[in-house]
Formats: sequence, structure tokens, C-alpha cells
Amino acid sequence: MPSSTKSSAKKSATKPLLISAGVALAAITLGLVSWRATAPAEAGSAGSGSGSGAVAAPRTDPAAELKALARRESGDKLAVGRADAPVVLIEYSDFKCGYCGKFARDTEPELMKKYVEDGTLRIEWRNFPIFGAESEAAAKAAWAAGQQDRFDAFHAAAYAAGSKEKGFGEPRLVELAREAGVPDLERFKADLAGEQAAAALKKDQEEGYRIGVTSTPSFLLNGKPIAGAQPLGTFTAAIAKAKAEAAKQ
Repeated sequence: MPSSTKSSAKKSATKPLLISAGVALAAITLGLVSWRATAPAEAGSAGSGSGSGAVAAPRTDPAAELKALARRESGDKLAVGRADAPVVLIEYSDFKCGYCGKFARDTEPELMKKYVEDGTLRIEWRNFPIFGAESEAAAKAAWAAGQQDRFDAFHAAAYAAGSKEKGFGEPRLVELAREAGVPDLERFKADLAGEQAAAALKKDQEEGYRIGVTSTPSFLLNGKPIAGAQPLGTFTAAIAKAKAEAAKQ
């Protein structure tokens, strides 16, 4: 295991595991078998938070609990697509992750065009930075851009080819916000440094740790995991299946 992976896993192992036994089982199965199986070779790893903690009575359907993580909030600034779409893709990603960038450039635009626009798919982003301070700063900046309805544009700019190599210091983040068309850059800078951005980031991180996310990008599609930047066909097949299942319910 790479030293960065050991370091991240050791750090995250201290996080409390305040989840049901059913979700704990799902975290072991999904995080260690499915998600870690295709973790990018270049990436560090955020551990599954397997420390001690209170465990509630077992639930009968852990898959349903994972599916319920879809927030479906109509005013969610870090989401695109109808709140009542039959299929929800939750994406846990890091702006310094090369494989996240590959997905954002090669696959996500096709999913948006084919499924988000026709109401089939909703995409909800979760900021899950695992590469240190600049990753966290970029995540907060994306959230801040979202407060002015420019999250998806910032997301595209930050994941553009060659973007992460320029770093994510504050001047660069402001430049990306300008590229993304954020109208009020002073508000952007204030939001970036504010407590709400930190709280939103913490919420996303804790959700990922709680369910056993170990690398980026990681996905839940109607509660079922997809590991890594898989080819477009993997997502289209999964969306078709999820849509058909939803139609039967």
C-alpha cells in the first residue's frame, strides 16, 4: 500500500462510526471490495472510518439506506437534474484527483446530455477532498461558486485538462471563479473563507466516511456503487437498469 494511502487511512480511522450494523456491513462490502478495487493508482485513500463507536440495531435493507442518501432537494446548489428524477447518481470526488477529472471531461457531459436533460437522471455532487489543503480549498471554492448558481461551471473549469497542475491557491481559485462566470467575486471570496463552506464540506466528508468511501471518484447510482472513472457504457447500462427498476416500484 502506498505511503499516502497508509497515512490517509490512519487519519480517517479515528472518525466515529455512528451507523447501523446494516450500513456497516455495506461499508465493508462496498468500500473494501467494490470501491477500493478500482481506486486510481495515483490516488491516496480516505479510509472507511472503521474505528469504534455506537452501533444501532441491524436494519434489513442496507441498500435502501444507501439509496436514501440522495438528498433530492430542489434548491441543492451542488446538483443538476429534476429532484424527482427516477435515477440519482451521487458522486464523491476531489478536484486534485486525475481520474475525477477524466470522468468530468469524458463521461459526465454525455450523461448530462443524454439523461439529465430528458429528466431521467439527477447528479448530486459530494465534495470529498483527500489530497490535502488545496483539495479542501478547491472544494470550498466550488461550494462558494454554487451559492451564485455557478457550481457546474466551476466544476467544469476546475476539471479542465491541465487545470489541477496549476494548483488551487486562492488567486487560482478566484481565476477559476471568473472563468466560471461567478458574478460577484468579492462575495465568492467571502463565502470561500466562511463557516458555511467549511460546514458543507464537513457534511459531505462525513457522509463519505460513514459509508466506506475509500477513493475518488466513487459513485452511488440509486444506492448501488460504481467504482472509479468507468467507461461511459458502464454508466449507461447502470442507468438503464435503475430506470427500469424504478418504473416497477
